[in-house]
Amino acid sequence: MTETLQLHTRTLSRRSFLITVGATGIAVAFGGLLQDASSASVAPALEGNYRPNAWLAIAADGTVTIMSPASEMGQGIMTTLPLLIAEDMDADWHKVRVVQAPSDAEKYGNPGFYGVQLTGGSESTRGYYKMLRLVGAQTRKIILASAADMLNVPVSELTTEPNRVVHARSGRSLEYGEVAAAGALPDPLPQATDADLKPSDQWRYIGNLTVPRIDIPSKVDGTAIFGIDVQLPDMLYGAVLRAPVQGEQPATIDDAEARTVPGITHIVPLPYGVGIIGETVEATKRAKDLLKIVWTTSSRIRNYTSDRLLEEYRRVGRDLTQTGVNAAAEGDAQAAISKAATLIEVDYMSDHVHHATMEPMNATALVTGDTVEIWAPTQGPTGTQGFAAEVAGTTPDKVKVNTTLLGGGFGRKAEADFIIDAVSLAKAVQGRPIKVIWSREDDVQHGKYRPLEAQHVQVGLDGDGNIIGWRHRIVADSIFARTMPQLFESEGGHDSVVTEGAHFNYAVPAHQIEYIRRDNGLDIGFWFGVGVGYTRFGIECVIDEIATAKGVDPVALRLELLKDQPRARKVIETVAQMAEWDRQRDGRALGVAYSDAFGSHCAEIAEVSLDRETGEIRVHTVWCAVDPGIAVQPRNIEALMITGITGGASHALFEQINIVDGQVQETNFDTYRVIRMSEAPNIKVTVIPTPEGPIGGIGQVGLPPIGPAIANAVARLTGGVRLRHYPFLPERVLAALNA
Repeated sequence: MTETLQLHTRTLSRRSFLITVGATGIAVAFGGLLQDASSASVAPALEGNYRPNAWLAIAADGTVTIMSPASEMGQGIMTTLPLLIAEDMDADWHKVRVVQAPSDAEKYGNPGFYGVQLTGGSESTRGYYKMLRLVGAQTRKIILASAADMLNVPVSELTTEPNRVVHARSGRSLEYGEVAAAGALPDPLPQATDADLKPSDQWRYIGNLTVPRIDIPSKVDGTAIFGIDVQLPDMLYGAVLRAPVQGEQPATIDDAEARTVPGITHIVPLPYGVGIIGETVEATKRAKDLLKIVWTTSSRIRNYTSDRLLEEYRRVGRDLTQTGVNAAAEGDAQAAISKAATLIEVDYMSDHVHHATMEPMNATALVTGDTVEIWAPTQGPTGTQGFAAEVAGTTPDKVKVNTTLLGGGFGRKAEADFIIDAVSLAKAVQGRPIKVIWSREDDVQHGKYRPLEAQHVQVGLDGDGNIIGWRHRIVADSIFARTMPQLFESEGGHDSVVTEGAHFNYAVPAHQIEYIRRDNGLDIGFWFGVGVGYTRFGIECVIDEIATAKGVDPVALRLELLKDQPRARKVIETVAQMAEWDRQRDGRALGVAYSDAFGSHCAEIAEVSLDRETGEIRVHTVWCAVDPGIAVQPRNIEALMITGITGGASHALFEQINIVDGQVQETNFDTYRVIRMSEAPNIKVTVIPTPEGPIGGIGQVGLPPIGPAIANAVARLTGGVRLRHYPFLPERVLAALNA
């Protein structure tokens, strides 16, 4: 349906923010869709005996059940991926039911993630896109072959309509349900190639604006099952008291008072803390509070104070004698910079930030002998199998993972610590399921935070203000050194996630990226946008500084540097038109930023005001233009951009984790500050698909440009005051104003 692939723009008001972000997509599900555009639904298991492959089954009533291999954490992937199969098999979407795939990387692994089941990195649609479309095309060929045998006609004479095989010559047809009831699978099964995929002008579902998300109805009526909702017969509850400093262990445990709490059944010493098992959540919480633990004091993390380390990182970045890993090099940036007529040399920094998912960490586990079953809101079923097997002393093939809906993930639920909790306690009470639920305080104080990092950027300009060399030094610890040590070593100590986004498509003749690792022992992890969230902060603010030095408009400079990038130019030109870039505002200013991260092009403009007395920044409106390549679900893309912009504004303005002598200072949402409803900006999104282009990721695309757009707006509003440290706390803004 080519008409659905045109520019599509929507505006989000503050009032509708709650609906869209609180349960992403509700506004899409109820906003202007046709009544007969009812979607597929969620099913507990495959239905039907006609099973052409591991991905789907067809029942005699025509119901098509399709596996969804990725974790649904609010990003709509449980709709997007099955939709791809439905498109090329010519299924009737009204008759589709979707099942969450079991943990089986051999069948359902993501080609974009080394063949494992892992949801993250904006890689789900990109990774599965071609595979699932080919699954759909092959399924269609199998159905046609079965129908040809039933109708006794050549396959070449058959065509399909949604859920129907048609033989135009004789006027006969078969519903898919009839084929499923009476047809036999051909032997051998026909294979599909790219030539069997539908051309874009024949798409029914890809790009269709009227296909709502299938997870929304259950989230509205309360029947959705998240990890925290799991209930099993004879289930016990667990809690874990962790050391206040990472790496410490219990030296002595006094659990006498804890054991007196009614309903407590077990106290379980663990290498990293103490587990409590009981008949109610309340009992485990009470007992946990009564534990008296003396902790060891030998952890190197006791030397970790984030403010002090960040200053150290900045010094290291500025000290050009301290070298790291050469992450990328095009031309000789250092030589070019040494000959520059003008040198721009600046530092950008960002604090630790926490994931703050609405659903805190939790998991339910049942250990029976050498078998393990897990129910969890996990982003990584394959990793969950491996860690659970290690804890239980078994093998991954004996671990079954049931992936529930996730109440937010952002990379945190790709970790295994909450899984290890549940399996460890379940192992202690063989044969009874244990559900472990972290408190909000546990969640905030024992996160896997985004890396503390400092960037030192040097840009050399010639006499006309043109860039001749760009050197970008990134100082941070490594995520891969902990999570993927073999990959980290194979890349010579380079962490491509920590430095991601430092590569750009601006036309720069000499460009060097260096990664300098500072190993201070703290577990850091994947966070919404990860490296690109801070590298684009530095890059896009520097681009504005170059525009100022050159005396040109920031939008015009970006268009000049992207003269050979038509898709990039299009989103920048579009967003400038949306925001009326050249129109002056009283007491407000606009800032622009662009990103090509995750294979999608995104430009954003933020309109801000500033209270010079308090240092508080207010973001009033954000305009966004995004080109994701092929837009599988345009309205869901809008919702994801809104999510990214809102989360990005929150982390740019408010969010920070402070660590002093190894102890996290924040405990809950009263101290870990996130954006409030009253602070949410109006957001206007335009999706610009490129149907014949490559498919880009989208889940994290909205976040990288918003922070630098805010900073650039403040600079224009104040005549050049630069904010170079995330988050832009009022005291930091005042310090910059008074500098």
